[in-house]
Amino acid sequence: MIILAGDIGGTKTWLQIADYSPAPLAKNSSAKDNFSVLFERRYVSAEYAHFDVLLQEFLQTAQQEGFPPVEQGCIGVAGPVAKSLTGNDIANVTNLPWQLDAQQLAAQHQLHHLYLINDFQAVAFGLEMLAADETVLLQKGDVPTGGTTAPKVVIGAGTGLGQALLVWHGETNDGHYEVIPSEGGHGDFAPGSDEQRKLLSFLVKQQARVSVEDVLSGRGLVNIYRYLADKYPADVNETLNAAMANGDAAAAVGEAGLSAADSLASRALDLFVAIYATQAGNLALTCMATGGVYIAGGIAAKIQDCFTRETFLAAFQDKGPMQPMMKTIPVKLVLNPQVGLKGAALVAGQR
Repeated sequence: MIILAGDIGGTKTWLQIADYSPAPLAKNSSAKDNFSVLFERRYVSAEYAHFDVLLQEFLQTAQQEGFPPVEQGCIGVAGPVAKSLTGNDIANVTNLPWQLDAQQLAAQHQLHHLYLINDFQAVAFGLEMLAADETVLLQKGDVPTGGTTAPKVVIGAGTGLGQALLVWHGETNDGHYEVIPSEGGHGDFAPGSDEQRKLLSFLVKQQARVSVEDVLSGRGLVNIYRYLADKYPADVNETLNAAMANGDAAAAVGEAGLSAADSLASRALDLFVAIYATQAGNLALTCMATGGVYIAGGIAAKIQDCFTRETFLAAFQDKGPMQPMMKTIPVKLVLNPQVGLKGAALVAGQR
C-alpha cells in the first residue's frame, strides 16, 4: 500500500510517501520494518497560505519523479483535531492560519482515506518506530522484566509545547498502547522554584496570563533570556541581541548558551531545562506514568548535553513525598526529529 504521512508544525512541515507492507512481522522485528520510504520533503510552513497548496505541490513533484499515487494517509497537526457530525476529521493549526478538512483534502487529492491526528499523538505512535540509537537514556528507572503496561507520557517543546498520554489497551500479553492527545501546553505555568516564580512575576507584567508554553517553547526560551537580561543588564551580549533581532531568536540564544558556559544565554538554557524537568515531572505525576517519560520536540535534541546534567533529573525528581517514585520512572530523550512523521506513517498504514 502506498501511503502519505505528514507532520505539520508551526515552523516546518514534513511530508512523506512510503510503501507499507502489512505482512506479518518476523521474530525480533518491529513495525518500522514494514515501511519503505519512497519520497519526502521538508517545507517552511509560513511560506504557504493554505496546507492544500503545499500538499498539491508535494504530490505533483512526487508524480513528476515517477512515484506511484498515494492510496491513503495520516497527518499529524500541531493543534486540536475535532470530529464533525459525520465523523470527519477537522483541524486548526494553532500557530498557523491553516484549517484542514480530512474529507475535503482526500477528495481533492484522490485519496481513499485521510486521517488527521494531533501532532503529539503522532509522536507517541512513532515511539515504537524508533531504533535503539534514536533515544538517550536519562534515567533508567525500574521497568519490570519483560516490559510494562503502565501509562507513558511524551512531552516536547518546539514552536509550541506538545504532550500526549499512552494507555495500555487489552490484555497484558495481548494488547497495545492507545494514545490520548493533550493541549496541556496551554495550561497555566506553575513555577517550581524561587527563580521560576520571579520569572512568572516578570512575564505577568507583560501579559495577563502565562501558560506553560510561554516559558517552554522557542518563544519561551526567548522570554527566559529577556527576563535574565532585565535582571542582569551588565551581562547582556550585544552581539547576541543583534543575532536575535535579525534571525531566529530562540536558535540564537541556544547556540550562544551552548558555546559559552558562563554566559547569560547559558543561564537561560539552564533555567529552561529546569522548567522542562518540572513540567515533565508534573505530567508524569498527573498520569502516574510509571511506564516512562519521553522528551521529544524540536529543541531538546539540539541541546542534548543540557539534559544529561544533574539539573534536569534533580528538578524532575523534586516532588516532595513522591520523590522515591519519581526515581523509578524511566526517562528518555528522543533524538530523531521525524518521530512524528513515523507515527503518522504507522497510523496511515495500520488503520
